[in-house]
Amino acid sequence: EYEDLMTATSHLTGRKINRFTHIHQSVDDLIKKVQMLRLIGHETGSCFQRCVGFDALNATYMTSYDVDQKYKTDYFERLKRYVIYVQDSNVMVVGGMTDTKGDRSLPPSKQADPDLFTHVAERRPDGIIIRGAKAHMTGGVNSHEILIMPTQAMREEDRDYALACAFPLNSPGVTLIFGRQTNEERKFEKGMDAGNPYGLVGGEALIIFDNVFVPWERVFLCGEYDMAGILVERFATLHRQNYGGCKGGVSDVLVGATALAAEYQGTAGASHIKEKLAEMIHLAETIYSGSVACSAMGYKTPSGAYYPDPLLANTTKHNVTRHIYEISRLAHDIAGGIVATMPFYGDLESSEVGRYVKKYLAGAKGIPVEDRMKILRLIENMSGGTALVESMHGAGSPQTQKVMYGRLGNLEQKKRWAKRIVGIE
Repeated sequence: EYEDLMTATSHLTGRKINRFTHIHQSVDDLIKKVQMLRLIGHETGSCFQRCVGFDALNATYMTSYDVDQKYKTDYFERLKRYVIYVQDSNVMVVGGMTDTKGDRSLPPSKQADPDLFTHVAERRPDGIIIRGAKAHMTGGVNSHEILIMPTQAMREEDRDYALACAFPLNSPGVTLIFGRQTNEERKFEKGMDAGNPYGLVGGEALIIFDNVFVPWERVFLCGEYDMAGILVERFATLHRQNYGGCKGGVSDVLVGATALAAEYQGTAGASHIKEKLAEMIHLAETIYSGSVACSAMGYKTPSGAYYPDPLLANTTKHNVTRHIYEISRLAHDIAGGIVATMPFYGDLESSEVGRYVKKYLAGAKGIPVEDRMKILRLIENMSGGTALVESMHGAGSPQTQKVMYGRLGNLEQKKRWAKRIVGIE
């Protein structure tokens, strides 16, 4: 049914592949990516975790080509062979961007512990040894491979930290430390209390690299410090492009759940409820339109891969950091305090108190109490805890988007336009 969105034709092999392993070959590919993300959001109501690796592949593809042009390396050919492997095997790749950073006021090479940024510890004829860690790795424990990238722009003294490489997550020296989530114990309980059977964000891990060997064939940047910032910026743009798609799709589910909560408690006909639902729809469509816009304004890079408009992509993600919170606030407003205080599923089934739960949590006539409780749990799951934090900090915290506005917003040109209109030389 969704084959056109979910699959693509590899430009490297001509074979049909999972779109999550595709290198964008047109503006249409960029738009289809966003449409696919919204679709999966509708089907899952949660983060589906493959976007980070998808964007890492595309960003590294573009940048490895540019590094080769400048330094006569062979990273691009290595990367193409790796992409073919990923496409043919359909392995899940987690994109390793965020280092633990230690003292944020110091560059990587000045840290008290050099491992606080992932780096090359040793160069050998057959490959490199790396040490460090990557944090907040969404989908980490569910992935087969990791594609490491620099976490920030680097200076010459930080050249050992200018690193891009890929390897299996079961390699010797790799340790995954699983992150915790709000109310995660509910996932092991019977019934509805987990809220969403498909999860929420999930699989986050702190991934440790303790003298991990990576063969040269899997190394795509190693010491070319002046290219690190370019790779970071490209990954960030590609990942920020996504957010109106995936978060728009998930928001559609939350809007639907909120509308059902109003119906189930008999408030759906109230004018203020209709107004708030309309505002939720407006906000969801606003973030989605940003993702479509930056895709439609995308362009071809020297590598042949297509790239979304960076300024619009950053604007999209920045809107998500605000609008998702407002959508969730409106969901809480409409659903009521019961979202935070509802008894658990075991009470509904209890021979001792179950009859009271059914009696006093009854809503509109003809609506089973269990259905009302399921929808309220879904709203709780989608609008609190990890969901909001992920919308704020995933793909970069708000300040990182503001930095890009300063770089891409062309303020001097805007001044010239204003001066010209009023006749200032």
